[in-house]
This record gives sequence, C-alpha cells and structure tokens, in this order.
Amino acid sequence: MIKRKLTEFIKKDFFKNKAIIIYGARQVGKTTLLNQLAESISDDILWLNGDEPDIRSFFEDATSSKLKLLIAKHKFVFIDEAQRIENIGIIIKLIVDNISNIQLIATGSSAFELSDKIKEPLTGRKFEFTLYPISYEELVNHFGIIEARRLLEFTLQFGSYPEVVNNFSDARRTINLIADSYLYKDLFTYEGLKRPNLLLKISQALALQVGNEVSYSEIAQLVNADKNTVDKYVHLLELAFIIFRLPSLSRNMRNEIKRGKKIYFWDVGIRNALISNFSGTNLRTDIGAVWENYFISERLKFVDYNNIYSQSYFWRTKTKSEIDYIEERENTFYAFELKWNPKARAKIPNSFLDNYTNNKTYIVTNNNFDEHLL
Repeated sequence: MIKRKLTEFIKKDFFKNKAIIIYGARQVGKTTLLNQLAESISDDILWLNGDEPDIRSFFEDATSSKLKLLIAKHKFVFIDEAQRIENIGIIIKLIVDNISNIQLIATGSSAFELSDKIKEPLTGRKFEFTLYPISYEELVNHFGIIEARRLLEFTLQFGSYPEVVNNFSDARRTINLIADSYLYKDLFTYEGLKRPNLLLKISQALALQVGNEVSYSEIAQLVNADKNTVDKYVHLLELAFIIFRLPSLSRNMRNEIKRGKKIYFWDVGIRNALISNFSGTNLRTDIGAVWENYFISERLKFVDYNNIYSQSYFWRTKTKSEIDYIEERENTFYAFELKWNPKARAKIPNSFLDNYTNNKTYIVTNNNFDEHLL
C-alpha cells in the first residue's frame, strides 16, 4: 500500500473544532487514505458509507439529539462518499457545533455535489483537501528514486491511479475500466447532464488538444453542440477531478494572449485511454503533449501537497513566443519550458524576460524533472 502524502497533513488538523473534507476522483484512493489514517489512530472510529441506503435513510430528518445517539461514543467519524447523503452540509454542521471531542472526516468524489452542499452550512467549520492520482513524490517515497525513474515510461502510458500502479501486468485493462466505468459515474447521475455521449466526445476532443490553446467554439463545431454546452460540460469535468484549466498570463505586454486557456488531465493514463493510444514514448507522435501534461499535473500536485501558495499559468504572445508553465508566487515568476528530449533546443523568450524581470527560469526534460517534483 503506497502511503499517501496527505495523511500527515490531515493528522495535523485533528481536533481543531472543524470537519475535514477530502475531495478526489473516483478510484483515486480516498477510502484507502481513510484506512491509512485509521491505522495510525488507536481511538474508536465510526465508519459510515454514503453509498449504503440504510446509512442515507438514518440521516433523514437528522437532529443533534439523534446524531449524538449515533456518534457521541466515538472519537472519530469517517463518512465515505458523503455527497450521497441528503443535507450532508447541515448534518456536518450539527455535528461540529453540538458534539465536542469528535473529529469528523468526510470524503466525496464529486465536488459539484459535495462542495455545493457544504459551502454555506460549513463556512468557517471545515478544512478541505484534494487527493490526486499517485504523485511522483509518493512513488519515490514508496519505491525509491531509481525505481520511480524507471516507472516514468509506464506512467506516461498508463498513468498513476492506485489500482494501475499496484497492478502493472494488467495496467491497460485497469485504466480502461476506470475511464469507461468509474470516472464519469457521478457525472452521469447529475441532473444537469442530459447528453452523456456528448460528454465523452468533449473529453476525447480535449484529450486530442492537450498542449494547445482550447477554443470552445471549435470543440462545439466538432461535437455538434453549442459553445455554452461545451463550457458547462468542461466545468463538470473539472469538478469531477478529470481535467483542469490553465489560464494565460497577461500583465504588461500589448501582444500577449489575454484570455487563452489550455486544458490538461489530472492523469495522463485517462487521457491516453480516451484516445486509445498507449504507445511507448519512442513511438508517440504526441510525446511533447504527454510530457507537458504529465509535468504540469505533477507540479500542481506537488504545489498543493506542500502548501506552496501560487497561481499557475501558461504564457504566449500573438507572435507565438511562449512558455509552457509559469507559477507566480510572492511577486516572483517561476517559468518552466518543457522538453521531453534533453537534446532539444529550448530557451525562455527574451520578450518574457524583459517584461517580467523578477523571474526564475528552468528548462525541464526527462533528465532533470525530478528536481522540481521532490
């Protein structure tokens, strides 16, 4: 069992009179994370699963008195798939406000359901965390850096969902199963999703455009939908932790792209499954896009897990000068140009250096990438 980095951060927030909410895609390891937390806790734990009908029915018309009868004798309460429980935000608020010496931890695989349900009731009453597919840092901590580096080729093909990493020999079938059967489960039950087939077509279109600026109008024409529908479905894919958007940086220069956006996948294995391409790195015509997606998603995991407060962007001008990835923090711009091949020519454009003078720049290849992920 690969130890998840979040476990230690979460434990630091125990018993601060706040609920702990853990978000993450289905199959990303939230239940396993709860098990890891449980192993480090000697106190009594009450486990509740929102997928079970009798658990959901118990919480109907819940009052603080009714909740005390259920949980007051326990020190920890774990609620898995909490978004399935009606009025979960009010329920958690009642627990936090009325039952002392209880640490409640809830997980949810769909932010569009759980976050909406808890936002207002739990204002000032929660700590929130996001669990991602296994990070490079977690692989290094588990296997050691030499083996983790050897796994790079595998990861660029099949990604790093826990079940994939724990089952090398059946990786292709496993990632296809996750992409086909599990990943969209919450989205397909969402009342605002009226065309499931369209969601898949949009996902495939995004997979083919990784590394490029995305136009919703172009995707709309491609999938035979309107622009607003594409925008809505992309937002839902974000809330299900399948993709993320990277906006363009624009501050000083007249010819900068001001409203551009790129879209990446939190897991390159999911991206490859959507386009049915699991070729090795030496056979891929899209290795540049795969490498770009991999590094940026890993860097965002690293930034989040290590509490590095920054804003993330790409940068491009109308004359096609560009930088793949930029972090802005404490008035400094950290610019990363990404090249799979260490021998490829790469440089940071002078136009960027002249206009963003407070900067640090890096050329990242498959030789030195781990310097920025550990």
